Amino acid sequence: MSAHAAPLPLAEPRPPLSERARGWVAAEWGRWPLWLPVAMGAGVLIYFGLPAEPGLLWLAMPWPPLLLAALAVGRWPLTGAALALVGAAALGFGAPLFHAANAPGSSALPRTATVVTGTVAAVDLLPEGRRLLLDAPRLDGEAPLARQLRIRLRNADPARPRPGDTISVRALVRPPMAPAYPGAFDFQRAAFFSGLAGSGFALNPAAILAEGKAPVFSSLRAGIEARVAAALPGGTGAVAAALLTGSQSAIPAAELAALRDAGLAHLLSPSGLHVAIVIGTGFLLLRAGIAAVPWLALRMDSKGAAAVLGLAMGGGYTLLTGAGVPMLRSFAMAALVTLAILTGRRALSPRALAVAAGMVLLFSPEALLGPSFQMSFAAVLALVAAAEALRGPSRRLRVRGWRGRAALAILGLILTSVVAGAATTPFGLHHFGRLQLYGVVANAVAVPVTSLVVMPAGMLALFLMPLGWDGPALAVMGWGVEATLAVGRFVAAWPGAAMAAPPIPGWGLILFALGLCWLCLWRLAWRWAGVPVMVLGLCSGLLVTPPDILVAADGRMLALSTPAGVLSERASGANRLMRESWLRSWGEDGAATLPREGELPGASCTPLSCLLRLREGGPAAILLRQPPREVPRPRRGPAAPPPPVMAETGCGKAAVMLSLEPIRGRCRETPRVDRFSVWRDGAHAVWLRPEGVVIRSDRMTRGERPWVPPVPTPKAQPQSEPAAETE
Repeated sequence: MSAHAAPLPLAEPRPPLSERARGWVAAEWGRWPLWLPVAMGAGVLIYFGLPAEPGLLWLAMPWPPLLLAALAVGRWPLTGAALALVGAAALGFGAPLFHAANAPGSSALPRTATVVTGTVAAVDLLPEGRRLLLDAPRLDGEAPLARQLRIRLRNADPARPRPGDTISVRALVRPPMAPAYPGAFDFQRAAFFSGLAGSGFALNPAAILAEGKAPVFSSLRAGIEARVAAALPGGTGAVAAALLTGSQSAIPAAELAALRDAGLAHLLSPSGLHVAIVIGTGFLLLRAGIAAVPWLALRMDSKGAAAVLGLAMGGGYTLLTGAGVPMLRSFAMAALVTLAILTGRRALSPRALAVAAGMVLLFSPEALLGPSFQMSFAAVLALVAAAEALRGPSRRLRVRGWRGRAALAILGLILTSVVAGAATTPFGLHHFGRLQLYGVVANAVAVPVTSLVVMPAGMLALFLMPLGWDGPALAVMGWGVEATLAVGRFVAAWPGAAMAAPPIPGWGLILFALGLCWLCLWRLAWRWAGVPVMVLGLCSGLLVTPPDILVAADGRMLALSTPAGVLSERASGANRLMRESWLRSWGEDGAATLPREGELPGASCTPLSCLLRLREGGPAAILLRQPPREVPRPRRGPAAPPPPVMAETGCGKAAVMLSLEPIRGRCRETPRVDRFSVWRDGAHAVWLRPEGVVIRSDRMTRGERPWVPPVPTPKAQPQSEPAAETE
């Protein structure tokens, strides 16, 4: 080296980790409020995961940390942020506790036929017949119930009740169905928070006792459904009415199945897409109208006025369709976007989504556990994050000519479908146990048709209905709906369009949601740490062993999952929906029936019993097909031999005894699940593990909560039956 060569510059020392961490915190400081609704969601989950109802004193828990956070955030920002997150979690915990404490109590419903009298709150058109929602129903003339009843009329019933009418009908009513298996979706919890006492079906034609004045939106929905059904008969009219009023009950099962298997079911229920179309249509029409009048264009802020009109149209559409969770989320976001437009701020941002999520969790916290909330917010969160990430590249993109713009629009639709589908598929897999493999292709065609043809024509038809000029607009809407249905049928017919798959467990779904939030809510490189968390959540099903045997809560059905498929034993009156839920939980499409006599993989049966064994040398279960009878011991002489079915069981040799009828035998040392077990504690799940049998009941899973029926007690204790068997 030359003596005159310049020395090499020394590398600057890397700052210490603490200093870099402070830099990361400063760069992400504006994003931490986005985690407040996530903390609220965690509090909601903690509440619903408790085994018993907490005391009302917990309602005061959120306010101390929130007050301290407001005082500390100025001087100690990190401490204030941490306290705010704790307070938000406590607020999420207290919201469902408050709603549960103020919900009307559950009412016992008769098990026999009863005369139901009540005021019609809503009418749902079905493919055959009608279904009524009754306010303040009376059963056999007794005091009105504090909750609503849903009654399905007979298919040939000539009565045409409307909202506001008072009707009387003889019907069978039942409380909401218990979970299909321990850990399944809780219909009783959903009914408790929605104010529903139960449902039933009419035995006789309904009688309209008095005509009343219907609520505005209920009457409007009924009138719109009638006009659409008259103009567009069949499945096309049912889908069109669903898009305009939110009621899907009249859509034929075949059309629903085709759209579901094609990944287009989200188009049927009014959601954020539909609200955006309605608001966008109103915005464009008013702004174009103002621009067409120079005098108005020079004196009015066309953008602000159009935004207000679009928001008003979106609010009316939200109320018309029943104000479901996706609609409330979309309308809340639209209101914030409108406010941003009026104040000159950026319209679409994660903060608008965070505010919408917080509002829904505060007023309907139970919605967090349903697929509608989860899939709706996951899709929008992913789309907002993708829009933020692509904002820079999109500004540098130069598109010329109509071909380039058309290609960009198609690319945008495909990207939207991919992003939203990737974000919502795990939630759909958890709740429905099915994968739609060609949803991106179907949505790339159906979403533009819905956005550009179906919904604008439907909105035009709504405006023209008071004048009686809605026929042409409904015809155009019908063409778009028929095209969407054709796409659904075409894609659903492809090989493997929809396949059953084992659902993701609840804790795995929580991991995926947490990873998705981490990926979408932060901006720095550490956001990618959410990807392995999402992958772990997706793979959580591999770490969970599903039950080997399920027994229904009504004691009418039992099923065994074997490597060769599902085997079931059903009694008369078995619930079809429960069977489908079981199959989804195992990722199966169908089940075979246990033979009356013979062998199948995993089962060896006789007319009196079945030996169920999943693994050679592993524990076995005995299914008793006839209830064993208690054999009285004679006072003198040897004991009488047991009946044949008792001889087949081999007391003490089976790991568990199963029966769809009460077991009254001597095998007290053997665990059992019978009609008494499910009568007391609901559906049962059984695991036949090498180390022994594990039995879990629905009551063990849900605990003692306001929506869980109390342990039933027998009306009379038979003298010949041991008390331990019937308590």
